[in-house]
Amino acid sequence: MTGIKTTGEKKLMLFSGRAHPELAEEVAKQLGIGVVPTKAFDFANGEIYVRFQESARGADCFLMQSHTAPINKWVMEQLIMIDALKRASARSITVIVPFYGYARQDKKHRGREPISARLMADLFKTAGADRILTVDLHTDQIQGFFDGPVDHLFALPLLADYVGAKVDRDKLTVVSPDAGRVRVADRWADRLGAPLAIVHKRRDPDVANQVTVHEVVGHVEGRVCVLVDDMIDTGGTICAAADALFANGAEDVIVTATHGVLSGPAADRLKNSKVSEFVFTNTLPTPGELELDKITVLSMAPTIARAVREVFEDGSVTSLFDEQA
Repeated sequence: MTGIKTTGEKKLMLFSGRAHPELAEEVAKQLGIGVVPTKAFDFANGEIYVRFQESARGADCFLMQSHTAPINKWVMEQLIMIDALKRASARSITVIVPFYGYARQDKKHRGREPISARLMADLFKTAGADRILTVDLHTDQIQGFFDGPVDHLFALPLLADYVGAKVDRDKLTVVSPDAGRVRVADRWADRLGAPLAIVHKRRDPDVANQVTVHEVVGHVEGRVCVLVDDMIDTGGTICAAADALFANGAEDVIVTATHGVLSGPAADRLKNSKVSEFVFTNTLPTPGELELDKITVLSMAPTIARAVREVFEDGSVTSLFDEQA
């Protein structure tokens, strides 16, 4: 006989960075395990140190970090953690990125611009990641930037079922805030059996986050409109789209988005908006100043946990969303 046989079983380990540990704890609870204890701190000059308190040798490791502010710090921490797992002889490393940083920079609009979303994928691969698990990428093609499996999860079932349960569907109209979200809004319309409208926006190419004109395409008068988007950053675009809907006779507006980035003036804009409810998921932590009655946060932890289990057990992540087909 040549060689040695092992009787060892597969082992799943869940790790978390410091950006959004609450979500990792929720996922761990759904899986019936604990998050691996990790020692992490910053040196005086800002360098990050990470050491895991348990052996990861031979384990299938799932490393969770959501790219919230300060985004560059948490991206770097995740890369360092991937490197630490690679050097600790992990059997596989799956990077869980509920919110994929730099996803808006997925193409060149003009000359001399980077494609930063591709750079992010290259960094993950170089650091040692074998697989990426993420939620609602800004554009689907980002999956092709990573040279390995990418499990793309969707918040649509969670968000749409929440809205559908509290609104009279006979009065509901699904609204895309721009041309780029039409496909997603169409899926919402199919799921809820509602008509579709579009807010056409024209941006100022030289000013970030600045929209100049909104035109509503579709019937919204007297309707309850649900604006669907993948993320809300400063809130300017979505609040202006809501104003355009009200100006065209909408009875009420509900805003849903997977990722509540909520930077800068977002807090004031959401507070002062006529929108009756903003619905987000917890892929990113909600800033304390935005704990308002009209903000609802739904948990993606059960969906992420089910996907992790399917990956670990060599099952099908796609089967979690077959009902959308």
